Amino acid sequence: MAKTVLGGKTSVKVAAVQAAPVFFNKDKTIEKACRLIREAAANKADLIAFPETFIPGYPAYFTCGPATPNDRFLAYTLALQDNALAIPSEDTERLSAAARDAGAYVVMGLDEMDDRIGSRTIYNTLLFIGPQGEILGRHRKLMPTFIERTYWGWGSGADLRVFDTSIGRLGGLVCWENHMILVRAAMIHRAEEIHVANWPGTLGLSSPRASAAGQGRSDDGEMHVAAREHAFEAGAFVVSVHGLLRDEDLTGPWEWLRNDPAMNYRWAIGGSAIVDPMGRYLVPPTFDRETIIYADCDANMIKAAKVLFDSLGHYTRWDVVKLLVREEGLEPEQAIRDARRSASLRLPSENLRRISERFEIPLEKLESVLAEIEKAS
Repeated sequence: MAKTVLGGKTSVKVAAVQAAPVFFNKDKTIEKACRLIREAAANKADLIAFPETFIPGYPAYFTCGPATPNDRFLAYTLALQDNALAIPSEDTERLSAAARDAGAYVVMGLDEMDDRIGSRTIYNTLLFIGPQGEILGRHRKLMPTFIERTYWGWGSGADLRVFDTSIGRLGGLVCWENHMILVRAAMIHRAEEIHVANWPGTLGLSSPRASAAGQGRSDDGEMHVAAREHAFEAGAFVVSVHGLLRDEDLTGPWEWLRNDPAMNYRWAIGGSAIVDPMGRYLVPPTFDRETIIYADCDANMIKAAKVLFDSLGHYTRWDVVKLLVREEGLEPEQAIRDARRSASLRLPSENLRRISERFEIPLEKLESVLAEIEKAS
């Protein structure tokens, strides 16, 4: 049987949800997310994607530093912990129920509380939920950017995954991960067909707020360049979904953030777009308003793109270059054990040669055996 694309479907309808969270209010933001999932499902969406850390909000708009009063810093970071989600939990079950009712795949950006006992580290996570409400998996952002390192830990290769679904091979990366060449290559080599790129806003764009900040054009920002380039290189559809935050979204205990000099959300202006496998817009960037944008992704577009540039086939050279990805995650004690084990197997060449001669084992075979032992350990 010939290999199919997009799970054998002729077309998949995708939705990018551009909306503001109920900032740092987990329960109300989940409630809003479920309502938006229902709305997208009513419009026949097969896949529904949300912005970066939609639940309960993107903390790094607040670029706090030494000048931030301790009481404000503590209130902010404690609220982030109290509103982060564990996976799985009653919180994720509410999202799973919404996905199940919608009969759609949901890709949700959220602040995730570490699942290790005793740890309070938070991760910037993409949660993948299937149409039966099952949790497919998660992806934790590998490298938080600049001030983001105040708030989040680092993900690992264990969460660098592409899911084989009934609508095609689905993956995603967070924000500037979409500029990480080797990480994107790993996703491409896992045969992505639909890629979710989610962001907290859009840099370098012309909306009323962005223009006031002295930023540039609306269709050539680096975030949109990244989405279009990945679409072309992967031969995949890219759902680029961008965050939104306005003055009126900061209410109650967070109203003071509107005037705090460390708070910068002028660029939280949306900019969501959907890109085809040739790097062209199916839906161009949309700014400054809550909306859900939709596009029908035609399976033949993937086939046509790969006639020209097949990054897993005729347009690659495995004999010249290869990619090494460490997929397993690490626990602190495990990391120490693995380091010791690896060090013990990496013998100096002179020692290897002496063992080879003494036991009359070809050097190449000895090296191969040690490599297999290290791999299996």
